[in-house]
Amino acid sequence: MSSLAKQISVPIFSGQNYDYWAIKMKTYFQSQKLWEIVEEGVTLPEDSSTSSLAEKGKLENKKAKDSEALYYIQTAVADHIFPRISVATSAKEAWSILQKEYQGSAKVRIIKLQTLRRDFENMKMKDSETIDEYYTKVRELVNQLKAYGEDIPEKRVVEKLLISVTEK
Repeated sequence: MSSLAKQISVPIFSGQNYDYWAIKMKTYFQSQKLWEIVEEGVTLPEDSSTSSLAEKGKLENKKAKDSEALYYIQTAVADHIFPRISVATSAKEAWSILQKEYQGSAKVRIIKLQTLRRDFENMKMKDSETIDEYYTKVRELVNQLKAYGEDIPEKRVVEKLLISVTEK
């Protein structure tokens, strides 16, 4: 483990706000140079007897990184969520289990994205809201859209704010 890993604690996922937790974890894994292992996993050669010493060393290094990433995922979930991933033998497997359960299937994600798009288009500032409160709501919705793969240009966000803000 790097010294940075000892200084930074991973965010704990309690079953709420999976998208935000996943973004934080992805950034954490990238900072530790582990994201590729989580995303792609470790591919074992069919016949390791023909592998060179250097190749065997690289494979062992990847396995160690996979174990480290799996450990971070296991420690980053609340105790009531841990049983869902306790059988996972790789970081990729644990990550996929959580992703499927909390982000949903491709169909569920498409429906969620459509709902978020509609919410963005229909969003209007309430008379009781301050501009700061409304801006925060818009920004949160834009961030949720980004988490689902939809990139809203900053120009569009500014247009939305200017059009939908109430006169006070």
